[in-house]
Amino acid sequence: MVQSKINFKDRHHIHFTGIKGVGMTALALCAKDLGIKVTGSDVAEYFVTDETLKKAGIDYYIGFNPENIDKNVDLLVTTGAHGGFNNQEFAYAKQNGIEAVSYAEALADLANNKKIITTVGVGGKTTTASMLATIFNDAKEDPSYVVGVGSINSKDRPGHYSLEGKYFICEGDDYVVSPGIDNRAKFLLLDPEIVIVSNIDHDHPDIYKNIGDTLKTFRKLFTKIPKDGLLVACIDSENVRNSLKDYTGPVKTYGFSEDADYVVSQYELEDKKALFRIKDTDINTSVVLKVPGKYNALNATAAFIASKHAGISQGKIVRGLYKYLGCRRRFEYIGEFAGVEVYDDYAHHPKEISKLIETAREWFSGKRVAVVFQPHTYSRTKVLFNEFVQSLSKADTLAVMEIYASAREDNDGSISSEKLVESIKMKNVNVFYTKGHEKTLEWIKGNVKKGDVLLTVGAGDIFHLHKKLFE
Repeated sequence: MVQSKINFKDRHHIHFTGIKGVGMTALALCAKDLGIKVTGSDVAEYFVTDETLKKAGIDYYIGFNPENIDKNVDLLVTTGAHGGFNNQEFAYAKQNGIEAVSYAEALADLANNKKIITTVGVGGKTTTASMLATIFNDAKEDPSYVVGVGSINSKDRPGHYSLEGKYFICEGDDYVVSPGIDNRAKFLLLDPEIVIVSNIDHDHPDIYKNIGDTLKTFRKLFTKIPKDGLLVACIDSENVRNSLKDYTGPVKTYGFSEDADYVVSQYELEDKKALFRIKDTDINTSVVLKVPGKYNALNATAAFIASKHAGISQGKIVRGLYKYLGCRRRFEYIGEFAGVEVYDDYAHHPKEISKLIETAREWFSGKRVAVVFQPHTYSRTKVLFNEFVQSLSKADTLAVMEIYASAREDNDGSISSEKLVESIKMKNVNVFYTKGHEKTLEWIKGNVKKGDVLLTVGAGDIFHLHKKLFE
């Protein structure tokens, strides 16, 4: 634990610029738990945190304007979206002597006062953190947590701050605080006791030139773990294995790999439940999950190891995992229309997409899997183009929407969803370019049939399809 610099807990009125961001909402909930007055601002567009903020009684302004900042505000927290440090509310705060910081800085300031368990890597961060929050809550440990998701089904709210609990559970992001202004990786602001790394991939090509640069950043995080802490590492990932070379800190590995310290085995599906065993030299325990996928068995194993290191008994951990019911936009069941079951997932990296489609085939054996995918960022689509072609080709029928661009990048014209579709067609896949929401809805109604499973996939605004679809 380190001495607080921002003194988040001692503030009286915090304004969140971009409050509807998943991490920002969770952090705002922590502030409210501390008795701090919370205000915020964001765009009018519907987002997955709208209901969460409403339930918590947190109001916010539509649009960004210096007039949104009350004279009693003593801290402003901004997200990386909506201009970040260049947002007019942030600029106004700085000009008028109001301390203004990034989300990453505020999170670190609050979390570093407790024992941190952080989840890192591409895929699995949110689910594993949600599992940990469920386990610790069920074990009466009263944890603090900030999870970047609209809601956790077993706990509802994605953020909580406890004055009594020892642990703070959060996700760690390898993206930078503010591109070109503050190029520190966000997770390097944390001082964690336990780090869970599910996998490592080249996910931010606008920041890291190659996987080597990505690995260097993760290694920096690992060296921050104290001697009495723990690195929990999935060695099914080749890049994670490589990151452990010459690492001399405390570590426990896990995976389906037989040379892992904790081996996942006997995975099977039964009555819409995932059953598997976790074994090491001391234990051989059975776990039952109500969420599908081998990747979720791995996430649960990571949560098991971290919880055990934190002193929670094996029985309580297994019970907590059984009570975990998933979270928003992670293989989330949306509903059924015309005999079609609809699921939604945030997957935006090729490896995540491959695992998602494979899991759908396992969970719904014999059914046709239809996928609507919305690529996220030009840079990721361009650098991982061939990998996207391979992973998306696993769908039985596929619609690809226009790339959901980030405000931090420009389109140089070298990449497009049409080019992605043309390459996928060469693999004899039934694939269509649908551009926006209207054409995508038309495609769904014309191509997805009774008995199919429909997956809406991506990190943009693809989830807006659901309301119109069910209307």
